[in-house]
Amino acid sequence: MRTARIATTGLTLAAALLVGTAATTAQAQAAQPAPVPACSLANTKATVQNVSRPINHQLLTVTNTSARPCFAYGHPHLAFDAAQNVVPVVDDSILQAVVTLEPGRSAYAGINLSAADGSGTDGYYASVLRVSFDDGDGTESRARTVTLPEGTWVDSKAAVTYWQSEVEDALKW
Repeated sequence: MRTARIATTGLTLAAALLVGTAATTAQAQAAQPAPVPACSLANTKATVQNVSRPINHQLLTVTNTSARPCFAYGHPHLAFDAAQNVVPVVDDSILQAVVTLEPGRSAYAGINLSAADGSGTDGYYASVLRVSFDDGDGTESRARTVTLPEGTWVDSKAAVTYWQSEVEDALKW
């Protein structure tokens, strides 16, 4: 009888411990915030504008339009008009950390359109820019088409910076 009571007490304690552990695990999982998504077509708006300095540059701005933060990973993947190749990235512009966009905040990338000294080749007037995002694992998202300012001239020396938190940082390359 005493053995049965000890076994029952042991089972009751074990069951209580399991229920308590399950409740604590569920509470911990519920308390953890959802992972921050990558910035994408679904949660941003993109614009391109001319800048006065440096010459032959434009500024690409993406603004978080969602109610949650998003990560602007790496750099934008850009292609002008119907170009098959994406514009190369300025490697020296890489940041130490991923740019986090809180709701309503923006990230910036500088676009070098052409060689200032005329050394670029295959120049043409472009009317649209296809913008893709890095999904955080090195893959590109679907592209968004953004209308370029009239008279946008691009050549073989076109390049883009990594995402930056400040306009000045995006345009110094």
